[in-house]
Amino acid sequence: MKTLVVCSGGLDSVSLAHKVAAEQDLIGLISFDYGQRHRKELDYAALCAKRLGVPHQIIDMASIGRQLSGSALTDNVDVPDGHYAEETMKVTVVPNRNAIMLTIAFGIAAARKADAVAIAVHGGDHFIYPDCRPGFIDSFQQMQNHALEGYADVKLLAPFVNGSKGDIVTEGARHATPFAQTWSCYKGGERHCGRCGTCVERREAFHLAGVADPTDYEDPDFWVAATRGFKAEEV
Repeated sequence: MKTLVVCSGGLDSVSLAHKVAAEQDLIGLISFDYGQRHRKELDYAALCAKRLGVPHQIIDMASIGRQLSGSALTDNVDVPDGHYAEETMKVTVVPNRNAIMLTIAFGIAAARKADAVAIAVHGGDHFIYPDCRPGFIDSFQQMQNHALEGYADVKLLAPFVNGSKGDIVTEGARHATPFAQTWSCYKGGERHCGRCGTCVERREAFHLAGVADPTDYEDPDFWVAATRGFKAEEV
């Protein structure tokens, strides 16, 4: 199956790219620059494409991103520290981000005669991000079936949508994903902060998977207190 992977450069999507490269016909990676403060993640997507020997395309959505205002990922709003299951993390929502990106990805996939587009949404995203939930994935597929009817038949692959980030680490390790060459931190500093929701989730995922975490965190122990009181299945 010829598959195009949406790859941000984060742990999830890079692990997905390695999985697809091992199990299917990976034809390329597509990334999006929507003006995110942590756009250094795109460099890690480029590294992944080079490592896997496939084309990498960055779609410039900066002008669109400026219209999707109010998010801590794009505006001058503090990225909150703590667990993803906290209500405060909703400030990291970029409205309709996945719907916009996937629509573009499906158009490109159809033009390239690809069979599928793969995205690395997972169960830990469900609480905060509505466009990462199974209902969205199913509905988007139905919409694209109509949008491309008679022209192309492109499947949306979301193999992690009902799993945890710990499951992704396990799967990534199975396919020799170089986790140190991925970027998660929403603050976009020189090192992973260890305190924002995505850093906490990343650190916890390695712990739950029983896999050594090679990430260099500014605060490597903050995750312990941040995850206290939350069940593993909530992340």
